[in-house]
Amino acid sequence: MKEKYSVPDIKDIISKFKPIISFRVMRSLGTQRPDWEDVVNEIVTNIIVKLKKGEFRGDSSIGTFIYTITSRRIVDFIRQKNKVLKYAPEPEPFPAPYEYIEKKERVDLISEAIKKLRPKHKEVLYYYYYEELTREEIAEKLGLSPRKVTDLIIYARNALKKFI
Repeated sequence: MKEKYSVPDIKDIISKFKPIISFRVMRSLGTQRPDWEDVVNEIVTNIIVKLKKGEFRGDSSIGTFIYTITSRRIVDFIRQKNKVLKYAPEPEPFPAPYEYIEKKERVDLISEAIKKLRPKHKEVLYYYYYEELTREEIAEKLGLSPRKVTDLIIYARNALKKFI
């Protein structure tokens, strides 16, 4: 006959076995892992659910029942972490120092070239590239025709190429 534990018995069992579960999880996963306490709480929750459902049949001691649940959850946790690490993408390599310097020089060069443009050309490029507005939206905003906006963008690009 299945023996079900009442709620006070579950509390007694958990208060007795939680330190043992915590020690086992800490020893298996290491205390430097911040999520070891989460694993302990999952195990305790799992034990309570199984006891309330009557899954403990009494074929073994309650300690063996809890030990089995704890062992399986620890193994599942380790497998899950290893799977995530195994298929994690390779991080981007650090850029070479000269790449940073070259990029900064390009930015400075373009910045100086933009300063040489007429205000109308600067404004059109700003709306087009930074605000990402369409030519029609820019034309409406500035009171120009879309064709005139296109001409201003083309002229500004060509002027930048010449300056650079």
